[in-house]
Amino acid sequence: MSFYKCVKITLLVLGGALSALGQSNFASKTIGVGVVVADLERSLDFYVNGIGMVKTGSFTINEEFGKRSGLTNGVATNVTILKLENSPEATDWKLMSLGSKPAHLKPKHIQDDTGMQYITIQVKALQPIIDRLTQLKVPFLGSTPTPLNAKAHFVFVQDPDGTFIELIGPLQ
Repeated sequence: MSFYKCVKITLLVLGGALSALGQSNFASKTIGVGVVVADLERSLDFYVNGIGMVKTGSFTINEEFGKRSGLTNGVATNVTILKLENSPEATDWKLMSLGSKPAHLKPKHIQDDTGMQYITIQVKALQPIIDRLTQLKVPFLGSTPTPLNAKAHFVFVQDPDGTFIELIGPLQ
């Protein structure tokens, strides 16, 4: 085999290997997040009327699928899908309530529990969200809003079930 043919085959093999490294096994660039809440209406009020998310859909998990899939051990539930905007690229924030009270205390700080503790939402203007959350009597945590730099502030709140929400963006 000639030197040039060897180089050509080597480059083809390396090119294929490098191309495979850059590919993803995932069908979507987003992660859908399912959040079990104690009171669905209260949580919808917080996320839709306070944060500003939009309802984009819903579906039902029936008893049979709940048991077969291992999701609920046979308990039926409705799931409401929220997004920051109604677009296919936006993350699904799926709320469901199973009619039970939480088995743990609501955390006061991120370090009080393990698992998913907070989400971060980048916003174009904080003031409208601050106004809506104030109207809903949602307490602001720490000394927020707090400036991060010349262009951005940080607001920290909790949803009704204790998930911490970081809101980051300019005030106006």
